[in-house]
Amino acid sequence: MRIPDLGLCIRLMEQYRMLDNIRHHSLVVARVADQLVRDLQMLRPGRALPERRLVIAGALLHDIAKTPCLDGSCEHARVGAEICRDHGFPEVARIVAEHVILRDHDPGRYAAGIFTAAEIVYYADKRVRHAEIVSLDQRLAYILDHYGHNDPRLHELIRENFQKCVELEKHLFHTLNLPPERLPERLAGLTPAQDPPAQP
Repeated sequence: MRIPDLGLCIRLMEQYRMLDNIRHHSLVVARVADQLVRDLQMLRPGRALPERRLVIAGALLHDIAKTPCLDGSCEHARVGAEICRDHGFPEVARIVAEHVILRDHDPGRYAAGIFTAAEIVYYADKRVRHAEIVSLDQRLAYILDHYGHNDPRLHELIRENFQKCVELEKHLFHTLNLPPERLPERLAGLTPAQDPPAQP
């Protein structure tokens, strides 16, 4: 598996003229995704977990095609995946392709505490509005406002996609034994990786 390192990810951001605000967003998404993987590794040692370097690269490059697609002329997830494949990173391409809509939504697997790199990046992206960590409800409101185009059918599709993310979040944070609201504290190092068990 070929995974671009941080330096190459930054060079690709520059090559594809990623705007500063999109780059900042991508860096925060990478921090969130990395924290989630590290917490999973800490709590589930020896279990099959997403490759941390792959998650970071996928998060950094998930919006690699956002700048040229801002005018609505292309789908940035599809074009971004093509860019990653062209550079020889098919595993990263799969993450980029699915960061807007997951292809393999699997609540049964989530309940077993098993999450893919694509799912971690997909979720992390939904928790970051611009460069701010927000709740899924806040992110949904933003996406409906900015991308819903006052189209009831489009709003319905966006809400259906977010319902899958809500389900993913429920299982992910059940596995981590933390409420999703504590995510900003985890990034700041203020919260233990796992809350102590509730006292009877």
